Amino acid sequence: MSLLHSAYLYYRSYICIIKLIKQSMETMNKTVITVKNVINATTQKVWDQWNEPEHIKQWCNASEDWHAPHAENDLREGGTFTTTMAAKDGSFSFDFGGTYTKVEENKLIEYTMSDGRKVKVEFIDQGNETGLVESFDAENTHSEEMQRAGWQAILDNFKKHVESN
Repeated sequence: MSLLHSAYLYYRSYICIIKLIKQSMETMNKTVITVKNVINATTQKVWDQWNEPEHIKQWCNASEDWHAPHAENDLREGGTFTTTMAAKDGSFSFDFGGTYTKVEENKLIEYTMSDGRKVKVEFIDQGNETGLVESFDAENTHSEEMQRAGWQAILDNFKKHVESN
C-alpha cells in the first residue's frame, strides 16, 4: 500500500470519527419538551378527534385569535399530515406538517416534522378518561417556556373540544 493511499484512508477515518462525535453531541444536546393532559373521554373518542381533519380544524389553535382553516391527515406509517395555522385577521399563516414514523391505534403516534424534529404522542387508556402525553424536540428560535406554553395551550384547547363534543 502506498504512503498516499495510507494517508487517504487515515484522513477518511478521521472525518468519519469527527462526524460521529458531532452527531453524538447534537443528540446529547437535544432538548425534549413534554406537555400533558387528561381528557374526560374514552381513548377511542380522543384518538378519533385527534386525527380526523374536521376535528383538527376545530381545536388546533393556541389562542382565540388563531384558527386552522385547513387540515389533511394520512394516518399511517409513511403517511403525511398538514395543518394550516393562521391568524384570524389574515396577517400571518403557516403550515405545520410532517411524516408519520410509527402508528399504534389508540396508543401511540410518532412523527418527524418537516424541519426534522421528532414528536411522540401517547394515548393512555384510563377507562372513561384518557391521558395524553406529547413530547417533542425543541427548536432553537423560541425559548423552551414559550414552546411549552404554546403546545400546552393547543393541548388544552383539544381537551375542551373533545369534552364538549
